[in-house]
Amino acid sequence: MPLTTHQLWMVSLSAPVSRDRSASRTTLYPFTRIDDDGARRWLAEQWGITSRAELVDRLDDLSRTGYRARAYRLTGISPLAWDAALYVDISRRGFGCGLLDEADAWTALKNIVPSVVGTYGSWREYADHYLLGRKVWQDGLRGTPDAGFGAPQAQADAHLRSLLDPANRTSPWNQAPWTTISHPDRPR
Repeated sequence: MPLTTHQLWMVSLSAPVSRDRSASRTTLYPFTRIDDDGARRWLAEQWGITSRAELVDRLDDLSRTGYRARAYRLTGISPLAWDAALYVDISRRGFGCGLLDEADAWTALKNIVPSVVGTYGSWREYADHYLLGRKVWQDGLRGTPDAGFGAPQAQADAHLRSLLDPANRTSPWNQAPWTTISHPDRPR
C-alpha cells in the first residue's frame, strides 16, 4: 500500500542518513529488500540497541537533546535536523527488525514532526542543519577508534545536493515538498 503524503514526508526526514543502494527512502521499511537481520545487526553494532526498551530510550534521548546539545555548546546552533534524521532512521530500522510494530513506528515518526516543522521552513534549511550536526558529530570522533566512521563529508554533501536537486524525480523531498506536512493528508 503506498504511503500517504504525510507518511512519505515523515519517512523523508531520514533521507540524508542512508546513501547506499539498499536503502529505501519512500517506504516505512528501511530497505529495498527484506533484511530484518541487517536492521537488527546495525542497531546493535552502531547504537547498542538490542531491545525495544533500549530503542525507546535512544529515541527519547534524540528527541529531547541528542547531539544538538553538544553542537550548541560548540557553535551556538542547535541542529535538530541531525537528531531528527537519526531518530527517523532508528525508528524505521526498529520497525524493520520487529522492535516496533507498524503503528508504534508511525507514532514515533509523528512525535518528531512538530519540533521539525517548528524549527525549519524548507528541506534546504533542514539539509543545512543536518550537515552542521553531521560535521560536529564527525569532529567529535577525531582521535577516537571511530574516527574513520561515516562517509567523507564530500559524499554527504553530494547526497544532499541530489536530494535537493529539483530535477531529481526520485528524491523523496521532491515527491513530498516541505509544505506537504502543513496541508491535509491524502493518498499519493
